[in-house]
Amino acid sequence: MSTTQPAAPAPTGRAELLGFDNVEMTFPDGTVALQGVDLSLKRGEFVTVVGPSGCGKSTLLRIASGLETASNGSVHLATDRIGYVFQDATLLPWRTTRSNVELLAELHGESKARRTQEAQEAIDLVGLSGFEDHLPRQLSGGMKMRASLARSLTLDPEVFLFDEPFGALDEITRERLNDELIRLFDEKKFAGLFITHSVSEAVYLSTRVIVMSGRPGTFVGEYEVPFDMPRDPEIRFTREYAELVGEISHALREAH
Repeated sequence: MSTTQPAAPAPTGRAELLGFDNVEMTFPDGTVALQGVDLSLKRGEFVTVVGPSGCGKSTLLRIASGLETASNGSVHLATDRIGYVFQDATLLPWRTTRSNVELLAELHGESKARRTQEAQEAIDLVGLSGFEDHLPRQLSGGMKMRASLARSLTLDPEVFLFDEPFGALDEITRERLNDELIRLFDEKKFAGLFITHSVSEAVYLSTRVIVMSGRPGTFVGEYEVPFDMPRDPEIRFTREYAELVGEISHALREAH
């Protein structure tokens, strides 16, 4: 059985920033989480994966980031600038917003002056100006996720991984953060890989939506999203949008 190594820079000549070739993940207890996964992700693409609970969506992100090593297949990563936003904001409760946003740059050994500048730019970019000195307990759920986004933005990621970051938020806050994320994507042109249970969110955010089957997770459907970036929030109320959401929702039900 061949074993992949943690994600490493891709060989010269590969166009994608992130690629999976026939990736499989089998855990020590014998559970097969992923099987036959192929994916190519280029700069300026925002790909969202939807699928049943337990189908291996989060495992896919952990393999992409190097937190997990796939059992079979290969993973190609053409950059070491990776952002990762988890389901929880994972802010340190004793650190202020500014200090939390500086954390990754601090761990990378950047000077105080540089990381303070980068943190402020990221804070301004996600709309948290004025809350730099607040502790996490003083922030709303949406503001905590903005701080988590800002923290990853300090690394200027070329590949951005999102593990259901807005799933616990109310609908209005979630839609606002979807709009903010699209604005960031349109400005930064990173390659985004997003996990969600919401088909509507997937269509709104993405250039491409992938449907995964139940465990062992494999890709069973792929849909190009034809709407221009940045997205007009009113697109959510159009017939074309509803039809695509309906088509993907039907495929997701079939995948269970």
